[in-house]
Parts: sequence; structure tokens; C-alpha cells
Amino acid sequence: MTGLVLVLTVFLACCVEAVEALTIVLAAGTSRNWRSALQGTGAALVVLAVTVGALGPAIGLIPIQALRLVVGALLLVFGLQWLRKAILRASGYKALHDEAGSYAKQVAAANAAAGGGRGFVTDWYAFTLSFKGVFLEGLEVAFIVVTFGNNQGSVPLAVVGALAAIVAVTGVGIAVRAPLARVPENSMKFAVGIMLTAFGTFWAAEGAGVDWPGADAALLVLIPATALLGLGAAALLRRSHTPGGPAGGPSAPAAPAAPTAKGSTP
Repeated sequence: MTGLVLVLTVFLACCVEAVEALTIVLAAGTSRNWRSALQGTGAALVVLAVTVGALGPAIGLIPIQALRLVVGALLLVFGLQWLRKAILRASGYKALHDEAGSYAKQVAAANAAAGGGRGFVTDWYAFTLSFKGVFLEGLEVAFIVVTFGNNQGSVPLAVVGALAAIVAVTGVGIAVRAPLARVPENSMKFAVGIMLTAFGTFWAAEGAGVDWPGADAALLVLIPATALLGLGAAALLRRSHTPGGPAGGPSAPAAPAAPTAKGSTP
């Protein structure tokens, strides 16, 4: 059961990162030059593989208790940030993430950028845009795989979850050649925030010397408990949110009227 939870968590987290990377590559390819965009993607994957190959074994040399404490704390921080944003979006205090809108902004920026190539790259802007997007999102995927895999002692399962996410998102992206606007990304981020927070709590406490009742089975209690807290917080905030107010928060009260000058007609 723990292995299934591990694969599902890595799959969902990597799906979110893959969708964001795909949006950037699609924007660079459709608005500028597909060849340069794909060259940037390939170069990013090569650099990413070298980086992970160099740093991956080094992580394995860290004592497991210290690794779980540090990684658990980092995952807890990331998870709480994702969960906070998801709760604010679900309650109406923050606008929902719009993948189509992000794609339109990337396309507009790409169209406005100057052209020109360097060496074998026809369009340098498309190359660098794809490279940066794939490399940065890929680093997050690698961090998720390495940390989850090492902490659970099952890197292959984490890799399976990541590869499944990348293949699924890439396959759909190639088929439609459009941003995956229908993917329930906000719901996925809520779920990933819950998972990261639960795993981060579990590993950080374990690294600090806590013995969880039932060992890994404690996750089957932590994950639903975190989900209930997140959904409860979203429900409470939704009730206090002013309908029709701005997405960034409740409507501000009207400013008091300025005092009238002495002797003037109100």
C-alpha cells in the first residue's frame, strides 16, 4: 500500500511540473520555431541528466536519519505552500490557475521578442525559452524522485511514477498540440499539497527520532487527516469570502466620505 501511495504521489506531482513545462515548449514551438524549441528541450534533458547523475549518488551517502529530517522539512515547507495556495484558490481568495492564460502570455512574449539565431540554433529565443522551462521543471521532478525514492528506499518506484507522468502528459500534448487547459491542475495541486505535507511531516518527525505507530502505515492516517484539514480550511474561508469580491481577497469596506468644508453645502 505504501508503494502505491509513493507512486501516486510522485505521479501527481510530476504531472503538474510536466504540464507547466509542456505549456512553455508549446508556446515556443507554435509562436516561434519548433526545431529550436525541441533543440532547447533536448539540451535541457541532457544537462538535467548530467546534473542528476552527479548529485544523485551524493545524496545516497547522507545518513538516512539526517536525510529524512532535512528532506522532510523541505517537503513540509513546499507542501504547505502548495496547500495554502490551493486552499486560497478553492475558497475564492486567489484566482484559479489558468493554463490557457499562461500559454497566451508566453505566446505574446515570444511574438514580441526579437528574432535571430546562434550557430546551429535557428531561433535563439525559442531555444532558451524551452531550455529554461524544461530544465527548471525537470529539476523539480528530479528532486521529487530522488527524495521520495531515497527516503522510502524505493527509487525505482519513484522513477516509475515520474516516467508515467511525463509519458502521459507528453503524449496528450503531442496529440492535441495545445495547452492542457482541461487538466484539473488546481485539484491536482491540492492533492499534491496534501501528499507533500503528509510525507514531509512523517519524514521530518522520523528523522527527529519519532517512532510512528504502525511505521509506514501511519501515512494512511496522516494523508486523510491532512486532506480533511485542507478541505475544512477551504470550506471555512469560502463561507467568509464575500461573493462577487475580487479573487485576491474579500471586498474592502468603502472608504468614509471626506469631511465637507466649513460652510459648504453637503
